[in-house]
Amino acid sequence: MSLEASISDYWKDLDHYLALPRLNNLVLSPNGKQLVTTVALLNATGTEYTTQLFAIDPAGEQPARQLTHGAEGAANPVFTSTGDLIFTSARTGQDKGEKNSAAEKQSRLYRLSAGQDGLLAGEAEELYTRSGALVNLLAAKDAETLVAVAAVMPGAASDEEDNKYRALRKDAKVDAIYHASYPIRFWDHDLGPDGPRFGVLEPAADAEDKKKDGEEPDALKHAFAGHRPYASENLSLRLLGDQTEAARRAPVIEADDSQLSPDGTTIAYGIGVGGGKFDQRFAVELLDVASGEVRRILEPVDGEYGPGPFSDCGRYLAIHRVNDTSAENAIWGDVGIYDLHTDELRMLTDRPDHWFAVHGWSADAATLYAGADDGGRYRLFAIDAATGDYKVLADDPDASFIEVNVGPDAIYALRAAIDAVPTPVRIDPATGSVTQLQSLVGANPENLPGTVTEVTTTADDGVPVRAWLVLPEGASAEAPAPLLTFIHGGPVMSWNMWSWRWNPYLLAAHGYAVLLPDPALSTGYGPDFVARGWNSWGEKPYTDLMSIVDETIKRDDIDETKTAALGGSFGGYMANWIAGQTDRFKAIVTHASLWALDQFGPTTDAAFYWDREFSPEGLAKNSPHNNVENINTPMLVIHGDKDYRVPIGEGLRLWWELNTKSKLPAEGLETIHRFLYFPQENHWILSPQHSKIWYQVVTAFLSEHVLGEVQPLPPVLGGTVTS
Repeated sequence: MSLEASISDYWKDLDHYLALPRLNNLVLSPNGKQLVTTVALLNATGTEYTTQLFAIDPAGEQPARQLTHGAEGAANPVFTSTGDLIFTSARTGQDKGEKNSAAEKQSRLYRLSAGQDGLLAGEAEELYTRSGALVNLLAAKDAETLVAVAAVMPGAASDEEDNKYRALRKDAKVDAIYHASYPIRFWDHDLGPDGPRFGVLEPAADAEDKKKDGEEPDALKHAFAGHRPYASENLSLRLLGDQTEAARRAPVIEADDSQLSPDGTTIAYGIGVGGGKFDQRFAVELLDVASGEVRRILEPVDGEYGPGPFSDCGRYLAIHRVNDTSAENAIWGDVGIYDLHTDELRMLTDRPDHWFAVHGWSADAATLYAGADDGGRYRLFAIDAATGDYKVLADDPDASFIEVNVGPDAIYALRAAIDAVPTPVRIDPATGSVTQLQSLVGANPENLPGTVTEVTTTADDGVPVRAWLVLPEGASAEAPAPLLTFIHGGPVMSWNMWSWRWNPYLLAAHGYAVLLPDPALSTGYGPDFVARGWNSWGEKPYTDLMSIVDETIKRDDIDETKTAALGGSFGGYMANWIAGQTDRFKAIVTHASLWALDQFGPTTDAAFYWDREFSPEGLAKNSPHNNVENINTPMLVIHGDKDYRVPIGEGLRLWWELNTKSKLPAEGLETIHRFLYFPQENHWILSPQHSKIWYQVVTAFLSEHVLGEVQPLPPVLGGTVTS
């Protein structure tokens, strides 16, 4: 067998691909001596990923070591100021290691202690248990304060009251949710009846009484919130603020973006405030950890605001701002600095070329370290806090850097690229040099079945358009490869790093070239590039895509007679739009796609945003369903029933109208089109066994209509069962 053949066969093995460890985030201890990543690992049955914590040597000398085990996994890791690691888990406490049913699960808080050498060691200790979810954890950098974002029932002032509300619903077998505001669901889950509340984790009253009586608990370690933590039954959650109404409107608190000041006294968070038509725009509030008092510092007057990290001195808070959007004003963002001593906001950038997200500060607060899409990469920048001037920091021109953590002497991040999975690196802030750290065995797949290059062209209005192109092994003028065009979602995003869900190499293993274009609306090319497609998705985004495809098929290693288009979410919208505009493609795959825009807008989970982006005229002009009678291309429709961002009604209507109104109507009950339906999946097909089915069906559909080769369906869908 040739080397090329063996590489391709290796990548055709979906079971192997799905079993690759997937690094998701990175957290750094305050002293910069410990680094922990969350890794998704395939379980023994191949039907679920569990997240486990691994320690990575910041010096890059020692191999990674696994810190947690167990079927329920671990999440939300944070370091305390003393170097201990706190994390959450849905563990059951059972010795058998079996998973409990959903009704029996509890959210649990655990600690891994730092040993005398400062490294994490030993078994995790359980600190706290509650019936509701623990959404996020925040630990102070310079103080022993631990804050949790917990899902709490409205009206509950304590865990005890929260448990009573939950028991009442459980005993009555009621799952109804009463809403007085909007929104009511988000991505893939219903909102309510509980919602996020901030609380401080501290010893319960009985533990304090025992301490006063001289009875020291065995698990005595060190302080949280000025106290020493004990076993789980002696730790409680003190809820902060009067946020009953906020709890009813679960998504209004941006829990994932909340920030805790280094001294542990203040929480900064974004909160949605109402406007006309159930509108929601984000303000920034400060919550005092001691008193629970709330102070709003930024109103969404000239845009929406969200908090970035505090500076080490605690005086400054990085601020992210997004302009007021409308059908005439495209979305864009900039950054600023809020001075907590003077209560003044100073914007560093005004409609900059890059849309920055601040990840950290230098110790002297003179520099902000931020990431931004930039020409098909997510680069790391250093922004001067005084002038707003910025420069690329990391000396690695083809890499993207995510999960950025700023330490005392170095910056740590996950490095990724179109042809490289996320792996931990150390970056020297003075020189920009990047050092690869030792990661997990099997986490860095080698011998990719293809090579990546770039394609550029000029759109019909003179604007440059670029794309990544993955070429399969063996593609040449003598053996040109069929071409698949992957259209990204968003739409305000970019192809700029490795993708586990839309992975071009799994198709390259079957001999396809895969084009990853960034058309109008993509980030990384300035605000005007986004504005070119605003309120007009079917215009410049479409012509940009056709221009970059035209440029690509000029290559002698591409077979222009064998092409297909694929996309999800906005990419699915664009696949539907393309189907109604041209029959140049042999097949189209549309996943979680928008079809009838007037139907989609009021039924998506954030209709207020949609209401801003399109004018009524724009909706009518750019809705793919209006062109169904032009469709003359076989289409594979894919949709998950739990998709609340693009509700299942879009897929159902698309399926019906394809088979009743297109140029390829169904003959009786038989149709050339296909519908792959996932009753339990959402906007993304996340379960590994369903991801496998996704790739198998997509590959078979493309093989039939692009290559003219019929492949059997997998047996679980009714294909041939072999003995």
